[in-house]
Amino acid sequence: MADTVREIERKYETAATGADARIDADHLPDLTRAGRVATVAERGTLALDAVYYDTADQRLAADGITLRRRTGGPDAGWHLKLPLALPEVTGAVRDEIRAPLSDAPPRELTALVRSRTRDAPLVPLVRLRTRRTVHALEDAAGRPLAEVAVDDVRARRLHPEGAARTARWREIEVELAPGTGRGAGQKLLDEVERVLTGAGARPAAAPSKLARALAETAPQTSPETAPETAREGAARPAPAADADRPRCTAGDVVLRYVRAQVRAIVELDPAVRRDLPDAVHQMRVATRRLRSAFRSYATVLDRAATDPLGVELKWLATELGAGRDQEVLADRLTTALAEVPRSLRLGPVSARLRSWSARRRAGARERLLAALDGPRYLALLENLRALLGAPPLRRPAARPAPPVVAGAVLKDYRRLAHRIEAALDTPAGPARDEALHSARKAAKRIRYAAEAASPALGRPARAFVRRTKQVQQLLGDHQDSVVARAALRELATQARRAGESGFTFGLLYGREEALAARSERELPELWAKVSRPRHRAALRA
Repeated sequence: MADTVREIERKYETAATGADARIDADHLPDLTRAGRVATVAERGTLALDAVYYDTADQRLAADGITLRRRTGGPDAGWHLKLPLALPEVTGAVRDEIRAPLSDAPPRELTALVRSRTRDAPLVPLVRLRTRRTVHALEDAAGRPLAEVAVDDVRARRLHPEGAARTARWREIEVELAPGTGRGAGQKLLDEVERVLTGAGARPAAAPSKLARALAETAPQTSPETAPETAREGAARPAPAADADRPRCTAGDVVLRYVRAQVRAIVELDPAVRRDLPDAVHQMRVATRRLRSAFRSYATVLDRAATDPLGVELKWLATELGAGRDQEVLADRLTTALAEVPRSLRLGPVSARLRSWSARRRAGARERLLAALDGPRYLALLENLRALLGAPPLRRPAARPAPPVVAGAVLKDYRRLAHRIEAALDTPAGPARDEALHSARKAAKRIRYAAEAASPALGRPARAFVRRTKQVQQLLGDHQDSVVARAALRELATQARRAGESGFTFGLLYGREEALAARSERELPELWAKVSRPRHRAALRA
């Protein structure tokens, strides 16, 4: 069973030998000058031996991920470190996921990096031997605040064979103790940094020991033999820079958006596997954005190449949504039921709702994990990587971005306008519900198209996103009501067959019907505001 530890730390370099070696395991500056630190207690010296694993072309290292097998110290075992982005934190923030020692990388950890490694094997890449002296920083009450580790490191390259280059250095790690508040922790790290840099240390240039080891033990390479990830990065077009509307081609703009969505899918994969909050929803949104971009920007990217990927992205979104949609529906019905006075809750309605929801959600997570571990998903990731490596650009991709992307957004607008007008002309009932759902999907597509166009079109595109999002949300509320009513009919039928009262479910059905009717009444006025000609004219300006 893997355990997870959140680590927040900063690293510093200091000379290992010579006249500049002012900091070592026995000569730390007086850290009691750092804020709340009252005592500095040495906790002894450890001998750590770690072998780091990666693909031969260093796909994990390219994303700041480390996977190691370490012996020595209190946390011997396998460690997978996944970087996190916390805007309010200065320093490295990572989730360290630990598993017991074994000969080969454990499956529960390799699954978390599969979106990066795909089918490439993990090989031992670097060995680090570290002599670590640990100092505990405590406050006046003896509570732990942080640990300062002075590490003397020896690194040896293990792969490729015959390139056994070595490196040595000394570094200092300052890691916050678990439970330290972010605000207080950041202040403490700043104060410790002030003391250390005053004694001659400097912030580490490399983000991790592995990154430094790879850099200092790297064999000489040519562009042809450089790691795959490095070559891909070098091939990416640099973003054009201009205030609100960068001067770039349509291909630059569309590919920037496509890359961002592919990156989101890859980076969210471990969070989905770990069942972290909102991860499934965010990954599903990324698949939809990517599929939408392929369809909206067919003049830029050849649909002969993107249509098969769109089919696979639709499949992935369905797998991601199997449990998510049921969870959202259950939350909606549970919230609505809680608002019904107790005197109107006839029969075991809460128990029936819980059992119904549990049955429908059973197996959804297992099905999703099986899909993420399956060959179809890995093939999709590999094909997306191949598309970015050799984008199927059409002739308009080389043209200036504004007119091309504006044309795509306006084409999607006309599609949305046609569907909304058709829905408003349809008599109330199931046919109108279906027409409004079709309009909702069109609104989502134009919103994503405008998002992609924003770097080229600037403020008008961002305003377009906001307006179409309003339409999408209104239509989404309507569709949620349609789905909820279908569920309530099913629940009422089950209750009747069990000899229970269906009154409460009928009451909720009526409320959902009223909510849908209100959305339908509000749509014409909202659409009149969104569809003003001047909004479209601004995109062409």
